[in-house]
Amino acid sequence: MKIGNREFDTENETYVMGILNVTPDSFSDGGRYDSVDRALRQTERMIREGADLIDIGGESTRPGYTMISDEEEIARTLPVIEAVKDRFDIPVSLDTYKSGVARAGLEAGADLINDIWGLKYDPEMADLIAAYGVPCCLMHNREQADDADPAAPGSADESDPALPGNAGDAVFVAAWKADLAGTIRLAKQAGICDDRIILDPGVGFGKTYENNLQAIRHLDQLHSFGYPLLLGASRKSVIGLTLDVPADDRVVGTAVTTVFAVIHHCAFVRVHDVRENVQAIRMARAILGD
Repeated sequence: MKIGNREFDTENETYVMGILNVTPDSFSDGGRYDSVDRALRQTERMIREGADLIDIGGESTRPGYTMISDEEEIARTLPVIEAVKDRFDIPVSLDTYKSGVARAGLEAGADLINDIWGLKYDPEMADLIAAYGVPCCLMHNREQADDADPAAPGSADESDPALPGNAGDAVFVAAWKADLAGTIRLAKQAGICDDRIILDPGVGFGKTYENNLQAIRHLDQLHSFGYPLLLGASRKSVIGLTLDVPADDRVVGTAVTTVFAVIHHCAFVRVHDVRENVQAIRMARAILGD
């Protein structure tokens, strides 16, 4: 897959996407990088530590977040996109679910659109991505964690063998895959090419604590769609609840999820702590003999 000026071997490698939140209120690093100078210093650090892409976000999506206007999100992200593209030779992803913000970001030089609503929030997003011909990361999301309908058309693969895990795993996986199948239909209808699509299981979005563990446990189930996978579990509440630690003490837990991403052949991990997760990938690959 080509993102920006770089080719990514999504079948054989696991790449690191470094998170750059230019927001005042993100759950783990809000306000740290909300100026161009601070954002550039953090980008330089992440590149030095081994980041392969930089994901820039201008609106917090933490639980209970307040939506901001397109204009405010554009004002936060565009100067940073332009500065990063001018200063560094690294692909840039824009984390937004709004087509107006995405269009402005692409005009400013963004190489990939990371849509946390998987094309289901803004009806113009799919057509925009198709028109620009850029890669997109499409995440599983839903309004509520408990509104799954595993009996919905296309939601289950009756031929699938029983899944490992607890009794609720099969129900969750069926609904999860049905939701993502709907996202893929939107992408195909708009004309987004297959080699432009990445799927994100959506850890932390529209899921219970157990659902989040199930999503990580069954990452391999998403390979049936035939697209590269991106795991974004960095510092999320599932880690905090499991280990009883605050957001700034979730590096070890995040590294464990990254190892699962390698085991399950995910092409990308999206993380705050680049150095530690680069090391986790290298160690996991050495043990696996890859």
